[in-house]
Amino acid sequence: MAHRLFGSQTSLREANRALLLDTIRRFGAMTQIELAENTGLSTATISNLVRQMGEQHLLETSSTTRNGRRATLVMLARQKGLGVGLYIGRHEMRLELVDASHTILAEHNLALPHNHKPDTTLERAMILIKETLTSIGAGMDELVGLDIALGAPVDCRTHQLAIPGILKGWDNQDLIGTFREAFNVPVSVDNDANYAALAELRMGIAAGKRHFVYVHANDGVGAGIIINGEPWRGTTGLAGEIGHVQVDPLGDICICGNRGCLNTVVDESRLVSLLSVTHGTMTLEDLVSSVNQGDPGCRRIVADAAIRIGNVVADLCNAVDPQVVVLGGILGTTGSVFLDPLQETLQRMLFPDAMVPMEVLPARYPITGPALGAAMMAVDKVNEHIAVSSQSAGQTS
Repeated sequence: MAHRLFGSQTSLREANRALLLDTIRRFGAMTQIELAENTGLSTATISNLVRQMGEQHLLETSSTTRNGRRATLVMLARQKGLGVGLYIGRHEMRLELVDASHTILAEHNLALPHNHKPDTTLERAMILIKETLTSIGAGMDELVGLDIALGAPVDCRTHQLAIPGILKGWDNQDLIGTFREAFNVPVSVDNDANYAALAELRMGIAAGKRHFVYVHANDGVGAGIIINGEPWRGTTGLAGEIGHVQVDPLGDICICGNRGCLNTVVDESRLVSLLSVTHGTMTLEDLVSSVNQGDPGCRRIVADAAIRIGNVVADLCNAVDPQVVVLGGILGTTGSVFLDPLQETLQRMLFPDAMVPMEVLPARYPITGPALGAAMMAVDKVNEHIAVSSQSAGQTS
């Protein structure tokens, strides 16, 4: 009985630690009283957790004042050098802030209006970045890099949209120049699937894998291809754009201008339209929520989409021979409803006599992956540059 009690206390303590860390990541530095109010934990519990996690270098504290009284401000401990990852998609913007050790210090997401325009969206992004740094008590001089993940194909030569019209109004946008001028740090741009794949490679479900395919099934479908531990973009950056593989020569016209692309049968507008008669107006988030609540019609729609996607992913796997396939994006949060049909499709479509069946794994960061991978790359590139510079200096001294 004592052993069970100890186990229960340990589980409760770990849950409280996780709640405390998540609260600070979401809302920034807070006093111990504010943490108690936001978490529902007692002030004594908060005080003990802050002390223990401070000794483990997970949290830092400083003195402040609230309403004229002295208080203890609690924030996440961080290593020198901060990186921002910014995801900009059709419907939302997401920010992840990490330090040099990839510790997540803060994260935010904002809904974006339909056909949002660059001027207002980029202004909101810059304000969000500055407010996020302020919320953790960091100065602008601590920011060392900023990477932007776009929910669209990106030309790796120009760092702009590779296909006009994919994000309406965003063609020929110089994102690198705009953010570099605003923050005076190195800036990079890539597509969301590549960054999400890097997040899974760095500290996700694919850690330790050298070759894998990451499938990002969101409001459209794309893939990030990792070969020898590095993203494979191809000549122009369009490698992995499986959403624009033709699956129906007589199908609907795709936003890219071709006919019958995979996205025309599995993107958000198509999936929710199939439910309009029985379920009325829905968003992709509504669909996924209904799937996870057991709605049979919604589960069927997602399972059918998994089969269509699996047919295309199978061809990609035959071409690059990955160790595993990782599933992310919002459809990846539906668990076995999406994963099992896709796994069965790969099993049927790949070499039948293969010694080892293709393993399909759920992403550890199905939603935050693009922004998180971008943030990691923002600090990694700077650290690699410093390491190379130090090595060169040592060789010449």
